[in-house]
Amino acid sequence: MMKKLPKKTGKESNLKMEYNHKYDDIINMPHHVSKKHPQMSLYARSAQFAPFAALTGYEEAVKETARETENELDIDDELKAILDDKLQLIIEQKDNKPEVSITYFVKDKKKEGGAYISKTGIVKKIDLYNQILSLADNTEIPIKDIIDISGKLFSTFR
Repeated sequence: MMKKLPKKTGKESNLKMEYNHKYDDIINMPHHVSKKHPQMSLYARSAQFAPFAALTGYEEAVKETARETENELDIDDELKAILDDKLQLIIEQKDNKPEVSITYFVKDKKKEGGAYISKTGIVKKIDLYNQILSLADNTEIPIKDIIDISGKLFSTFR
């Protein structure tokens, strides 16, 4: 422990320190090395002083909460009839491998709502029993989630 002495005038104006010799008996002793426990590596020692994030995952949780989703639209009977007619035309033209663009709703896995996605591809199969439209790239789209179907096949359609 160090104590400051009062300043003196003249040549002795430098600050002098008075030392307390409390630990002089151990100050020059060799560093103790355990015989039972191996010495910790520098890497392991440095890990003790690494930054600590007390709120791990907080940033991601804030971003997830801020992420917006859309609500699924309710389609009216007229649009349902148009979509049914387009699906029927696709079934009739399936051998010609029609390429269509389909807009459909995908429910969000983490929160309420979802997003509308448009996918273009060749129709491989329409399973009316399971209500699924399959594209050539193995994308499966629930028919109930489709809100629009477009393509060259429908150029003369309504």
